[in-house]
Amino acid sequence: MKKGQKPWTREELILAINLYWKMEFGKIHERNPEIQKFANFIGRTPGSVVFKLGNFGSFDPSLQERGVGGLKNTSKLDREIWNEFFGNLEDLSFESEKLRAQFENKTVEELNEIDLSELPKEGLVREQLVKTRVNQNFFRRAILASYKNTCCITGINHPNLLVAGHIKPWSVDEKNRMNPRNGLCLNSLHDRAFELGLITVNTDYKILVSPKVLDSMNVKTFETYFERHHNQKMILPNRYLPDPEFLDYHGETRFLK
Repeated sequence: MKKGQKPWTREELILAINLYWKMEFGKIHERNPEIQKFANFIGRTPGSVVFKLGNFGSFDPSLQERGVGGLKNTSKLDREIWNEFFGNLEDLSFESEKLRAQFENKTVEELNEIDLSELPKEGLVREQLVKTRVNQNFFRRAILASYKNTCCITGINHPNLLVAGHIKPWSVDEKNRMNPRNGLCLNSLHDRAFELGLITVNTDYKILVSPKVLDSMNVKTFETYFERHHNQKMILPNRYLPDPEFLDYHGETRFLK
């Protein structure tokens, strides 16, 4: 650390990881409005934020797999916070969103645009529902960022039409609910088809279409929306490549052969 620089606090680092996970790696630069906004909130320069996000990149296994390295001048606390966050995504994602809400003088519900009319007024059930929806939103942001807001099957790139789908369902694998390598960025149609086992992605990252799709669909529709994608390679993310173990699970237990 250079003379005169103030050390980063645990809270600031958790907020920085929150931003890191939800931002396209190629958009980490000083001109990015999100980085400028965050820097203003914590009283630092955009350059120092970019430097810190680059530090986290050096710990990111999804970048290491691609031979992409972050900055190397990391601190012991950087690594500790990264390991803490990466090892407990369920709790730390929610904690980071609560911290972010405090810095923006909002409630965590407001920050994540949660409809309060759908929640109990108070109590443990409300707290659990809020945490679940906040974490689902965090997961969605992380997945869409890693796929550059692009459907991995069709290339559709309108965020409002995209879904962060779980490869291994939310209800089946609690441990990997927040694992970004358990996610695919899909448009709403193909997300539903994936959920129903009408399509899958194999461990070579090729899209497979079930013959069952034709059971209740005319040939023209099948050709337009499904057959053209069969055996084609999916659009790969720039981070968080789908885990072959999860893809194998989906192919073996969910896909309709």
